[in-house]
Amino acid sequence: MVEWEQRLADLWSTIDDHTEQDFLNKMELLVAELPANSAVAAFERAGSLDSTGHSNRAVPLYRQALELGLDGQRRRQAVIQMASSLRNLGQASESVALLTAERESDDLDDAVSATLALALVDCGREREAVSVAVTALSRHLTRYRRSMTRYARLIADPPSTDTPSS
Repeated sequence: MVEWEQRLADLWSTIDDHTEQDFLNKMELLVAELPANSAVAAFERAGSLDSTGHSNRAVPLYRQALELGLDGQRRRQAVIQMASSLRNLGQASESVALLTAERESDDLDDAVSATLALALVDCGREREAVSVAVTALSRHLTRYRRSMTRYARLIADPPSTDTPSS
């Protein structure tokens, strides 16, 4: 399996060197080496279609991969990529729901946050989107981290400006 993973990584690293159809054909040959009903095969097929502009064909394969028990890092990637594709297909609300449930603490959190921010914009929730993006960015700042985190909270939940009338 290590050798297969290396060939997969090599194919992905050269995606721009192939025509769309050539890349898709090479991916099909590679995933055909996996067992029938392989969650990894469904995920990699989905990713190859998604990366070549076929989000509508990728989403059912992401769903299949998740239903087949895709786990670990690939599961998180599948959720992020499917949510991004759903957003591209005009299904931003489902994208927001998937990504909100996916917020954890690992090296893909920033990808979740970035995709969530985009989906929130598409849902008309721009203030919340900016808050999510600034919060994610603030974790990487060496200065102003505390201030930016506080500003992000205030953007998402501004203090009431209502004053009692006399």
